[in-house]
Amino acid sequence: MSDNAISATDLFQWMPEVCAIAYQAGRQISTMYHQLEPISVKQKSDGTPVTIADKRADDFICQALQALTPHIPLITEESVQAVPFTTRQNWSTYWLVDPLDGTKEFIEGTGEFSVNIALIHNHQPVLGVVYGPELGNLYFSMKGQSAYKMAGLGSDFDVSNWPEIVSKAEMISVSPVAEGQTIRVAVSRRHGGMVAHFMSKLGKTKQVRMGSALKVCLVAEGQADVYPRFGPTSLWDTAASQCILESAGGAILNAASHPLQYVQTESLLNPFFMAVGDDRYDWPHFPEIL
Repeated sequence: MSDNAISATDLFQWMPEVCAIAYQAGRQISTMYHQLEPISVKQKSDGTPVTIADKRADDFICQALQALTPHIPLITEESVQAVPFTTRQNWSTYWLVDPLDGTKEFIEGTGEFSVNIALIHNHQPVLGVVYGPELGNLYFSMKGQSAYKMAGLGSDFDVSNWPEIVSKAEMISVSPVAEGQTIRVAVSRRHGGMVAHFMSKLGKTKQVRMGSALKVCLVAEGQADVYPRFGPTSLWDTAASQCILESAGGAILNAASHPLQYVQTESLLNPFFMAVGDDRYDWPHFPEIL
């Protein structure tokens, strides 16, 4: 695609449909999450778990996005192996999807998983949707626009009257951080020693436990101040929530204090990063990688 192929009008037209796709995929995941029969778990080549819920959500989202925008290619966590680097290396615009972010949370029964859909244009996320079906929270934004949250979504969610939906959604924003205050740190249940060391440099802290990209969304809505991530993540883990956080006034920064970029590579891995609400605060330094 050419660099001029995406307009603001396109984004406004696609947003309600992408929200509906994320919502419908999330409902399918929830159905499997609550079924009585145990879900079988397999290991991918990188050692991470995958379930039938990941694959079914992936199939649904891929088909829906391809029907919505047949001219835009896509990468998802579950289908990336079928798209070699030589095919995608020159893409300037593409969908980037994690159909079930937080598979471990799904398996362990915490409910803290999400559907992440982002549109990447010129190495930046320009549209982002994150839906946590068990929490009933839908976050969405477009680059340069406000970030929104819809809470308590039920089975009657319908995007046919999008202007009314947006008018009732909560506009979210980050919280400033003052010197000496208690820093609210979003963490997973499996964070390691590097995160603990980072927190020790912050002074007084309070942990806010959450799974998946929902941690970044907590920063975006001012319920947490920082989310440090010093472990492996892929581009699809962060793209949608980065768009939302940036629209809410925050940032996802690498060790050089630069926003994460979405450049095609063989691995599609992120460096270490922290998601911050107040990027003017003097956050501790951290390494780019181990």
